[in-house]
Amino acid sequence: MEYDDPERGRAAAKRTREFVDEVVIPAEREYLGTESVPDEEIEALREQAREYDVYGPQIPEEYGGLGLDFRELLPVFEEAGRSLLGPTALRCGAPDEGNMHTLEMVGTDAQKERWLAPLAAGEARSGFSMTEPMQGGGSDPKMLRTTAEKTGDEWVIDGHKWWTTQGSEADVLLVMARTDEDAHPYQGTSIFLVPADADGVEIVRDIPHLGGAPMGMSHAEIRYDGVRVPEENLLGAKNAGFAIAQERLVPARLTHCMRFLGMADRALDIATAYVSERDAFGSSVADKQAVRFDVADHRTQLHAARTMVRHAAGQYADGAEARVEVAMCKTFAANAVQDAIDSAVQYCGGNGIGKDLPLADFYENVRQFRIVDGADEVHRRTIAKNAFEEPRTEELEPITRFGEF
Repeated sequence: MEYDDPERGRAAAKRTREFVDEVVIPAEREYLGTESVPDEEIEALREQAREYDVYGPQIPEEYGGLGLDFRELLPVFEEAGRSLLGPTALRCGAPDEGNMHTLEMVGTDAQKERWLAPLAAGEARSGFSMTEPMQGGGSDPKMLRTTAEKTGDEWVIDGHKWWTTQGSEADVLLVMARTDEDAHPYQGTSIFLVPADADGVEIVRDIPHLGGAPMGMSHAEIRYDGVRVPEENLLGAKNAGFAIAQERLVPARLTHCMRFLGMADRALDIATAYVSERDAFGSSVADKQAVRFDVADHRTQLHAARTMVRHAAGQYADGAEARVEVAMCKTFAANAVQDAIDSAVQYCGGNGIGKDLPLADFYENVRQFRIVDGADEVHRRTIAKNAFEEPRTEELEPITRFGEF
């Protein structure tokens, strides 16, 4: 399919596809079925990404990236997502991508120098520490219970977080905490930059979880026990944490969509190649109508998802909040991608669940997409709220009601 993407984005996407096909996928094959890819391999891939002129597509040029705008980014993220190692190799994977964007949006010059520069260069890692265990903030972020209290020129943070992606490996943690407990959480929460080695930061455990291989990225449970950070570690304005988080999550949800759409596209490429060679019950599996129609439906769903994402991205880039559009994209794309990858695994049979091909790892990784950055139910709630906001009651005027004659 051809999409109306800006020329600069199309050119970068073409280079990214070449890089992923020629460099990243061969490296990926070496690590399928393993727990994690060595750091030196990641660094080597990033050096080659620079040679292909695809490193840091979303990172400002002053920090060593391509400085693409949001519309230009979309096809690049999709091409990167075709491999499990692609987003990391290009330095456009979660959570660092969203955290760098947050620092770029609201960070001070000093914060950018200390944290954004090394993150952009791939010399540091970060975690976004917002989600809390049950009865704390999760799908309902208003339940946030971690606090930060001002003492002199320092903030003292106390709380309990978990599912902090890359928390165990992070050099800096972006921690959301209540800073005004008398205010509604949406108006009384702030974000702090917390060095991971600060006194009182305790990595309780890496939560065992579905997916993650072969990147081996952690989802950490973290205790913050009297953690002290200076006033200058407040990220953005005091009590603006939720507004900042929303500004971070809207584009992050769309880039997540594109990365996973790339994964689904490659999964179907693998499946169609496999069934074209696989014979069963007297003919090629690719000649079975059920398989052909199913693949056609998946291709249609992925095309619809790409179109939706581009529409929402255009709204966002033009200054609209686009909350409903993004919620629709996130829910629709997550389910379309999961269904496509599930079929790819099914059609490849034993080779689908084995790890000579990347499909089993795709399958494990994609299931998280319906939960991270907002569960399906949260986004459907947003969509439904909008749908029921102003019912067209005039449409019901012809109806006869009890007692009316």
